[in-house]
Amino acid sequence: MVNPTIIHKTRTQVVLEIIRERILSGDIKAGSPLRQSALATELNVSRIPVREALLQLEAEGLVKFEAHKGATAAALSATQVAELFDLRALIEPELLKQSIKKMSDHDIEHAEEILVQLEHSFHQPNSSNLWSELNTSFHSSLYTAADRPNTMEIVQNLNTNCDRYIRLHLLHKGIIPKAEKEHRLILKFCRKRDSKAACDMLREHILGSATDIIKLVLQQTENQ
Repeated sequence: MVNPTIIHKTRTQVVLEIIRERILSGDIKAGSPLRQSALATELNVSRIPVREALLQLEAEGLVKFEAHKGATAAALSATQVAELFDLRALIEPELLKQSIKKMSDHDIEHAEEILVQLEHSFHQPNSSNLWSELNTSFHSSLYTAADRPNTMEIVQNLNTNCDRYIRLHLLHKGIIPKAEKEHRLILKFCRKRDSKAACDMLREHILGSATDIIKLVLQQTENQ
């Protein structure tokens, strides 16, 4: 098991986390230019880690590169949140249902290991960069036994598109106790092989997250 407290961060990782959090918190407004030279000066680094960080943030959907404008902070969309999470709520519970039919004790223990890492990272300083990745890994671990690679690919694509919203959600500190409780309930029902309860809890978890995220996105929009 990887200990999330033992992390050697490169300059690029540090810059990436600073800019990501500023965008997600609304400190950097949607459409604001992200000038590499200014960021490099402010963060006391060369332009190379800044550019590398901006390229990674582009892959996460938080930054846009446009001709003649350079990098700007991408807008968050409440409409997109609703669509993406509605699709997840349609697909993932059915995938979990199929998975529970074939789930082994080893599968449960593997999911438990990932969940412990996620819970541990929630309460460690400077580990927010791990939250979205571990959250997605936990959910995915519950679906693997279904052996439905095409559906898993769709889920993975949805999670990639949801990533910036999941990060925004988990950065909102009041959400973490709720997320921990719901994850534990989903795993508990999977352990009991209670398919209906697990799928109902998963659906509630996804749609509840969407409601929270939409509120956060709308708050940011109102403040811009």
